[in-house]
Amino acid sequence: MIDVPINADVECADGPGGRSTGVIIDPATQEATHFVVKESRSPHVERLVSVDLVAETTSELIRLRCTRGKLATLAPFVTTNYVCSERPRYTDLTEPYALSRALREKETILVPVTYEHIPPGELAVRRNARVKATDGYVGRVDEFLVNPRTRHITHLVLREKHLWGRKEATVPVSEIDRMDEETIHLKHDRHATESLPAIL
Repeated sequence: MIDVPINADVECADGPGGRSTGVIIDPATQEATHFVVKESRSPHVERLVSVDLVAETTSELIRLRCTRGKLATLAPFVTTNYVCSERPRYTDLTEPYALSRALREKETILVPVTYEHIPPGELAVRRNARVKATDGYVGRVDEFLVNPRTRHITHLVLREKHLWGRKEATVPVSEIDRMDEETIHLKHDRHATESLPAIL
C-alpha cells in the first residue's frame, strides 16, 4: 500500500514544490487520479497533478518525477473569472434626494467567480473533510491508502473525534457508503468505528 497524504510536503526532482491540499477521486472506481498541489513559490497557485507524476509517497511527503518548472506548467486547480454585475451607485447620502437617486442610478462592477477544475464524474476531497457513521459524526479525513498497482483506494485514514489514546484509525473502503466533497459517509455506526484498527 502507498499513502495518499493530504497536507503533505511535495518535493520535485529539483527541490521543494509545495504542499498537497487535496486528492481527486473517481467515486465510481474508488481510484485516486490526481493530487492538488499548492506551489511553494509565489503566487502559490494550486495545480492539478496526475498520480502518474508521483514517484513515491509517505504519510509526510509526496515526491514527484517532474521539476518545479514542469509543475508550474500544469493546469491550475482553481481559476477565477470576472462577471459584470450592476448595483446601486452610492453617493453622499447627506445630499437631498441622494438615496432615491442612488436607487435609480446603477454602476457596473466586476465580481470574481472561482471554479475548481475537477475531471467529470470525479470529486475533490480535502483534508479535514467530515466522516459520518450511520448515527453521526466520527472524525475527519487524514489521508487515503492506495494499491500502487491499481491506484484503487483500499482504506481511509480517519482522525477520530474522541481519541481515547488513539491517533488514527483505518477504515476499509468497503465500509464507505458514499462520498461527496464535504463528507464521507460510512456504512456502520459509531460503535463499530471505535473497534477499527488503529495507527499508533
